[in-house]
Amino acid sequence: MFIAKTPADLPDLDTILSMSDLDFMLSMQRGEISRPPISGLMHYHLHAVAAGRVTFRGTPAFAHANPMGGVHGGWYGTLLDSCMACAVMTLVPKGSVYTTLEYKVNLTRAIPIGMDILATGTSDHAGRSTGVAHGEIRGAADGKLYATGSTTCLIMRPSQE
Repeated sequence: MFIAKTPADLPDLDTILSMSDLDFMLSMQRGEISRPPISGLMHYHLHAVAAGRVTFRGTPAFAHANPMGGVHGGWYGTLLDSCMACAVMTLVPKGSVYTTLEYKVNLTRAIPIGMDILATGTSDHAGRSTGVAHGEIRGAADGKLYATGSTTCLIMRPSQE
């Protein structure tokens, strides 16, 4: 899987709308479509994809630390936003797009810098105009719960003028 380095590396709207969003995610997993640039900055990658469920694997680095030396809450939020919204994305029909409308994160314990985690999002609903999902971050080795989240996404059919 390669990471987009310029806007030209990202798929264009015609490509995005030409397939279901599940097919889009599976194409990314196979390396046919670039990973988004944020995945490189935040040290995570697509680990598993199925209809209604997406898992990212990541490892926070010192660059993700807050002033006290712990993993910044924004890192948790980014991973949860990604896995939850992408879980909704896998249920969005061909010709539609989505975006996060709002999300909430609850941290349950500190993730040590350098520890591998799995961030899993599961879609609870994907309708004509909204999608809802929940997510969790667990240690890849210890299985402990480090954070939970929930999201609402907006599902849209863009006009092609």
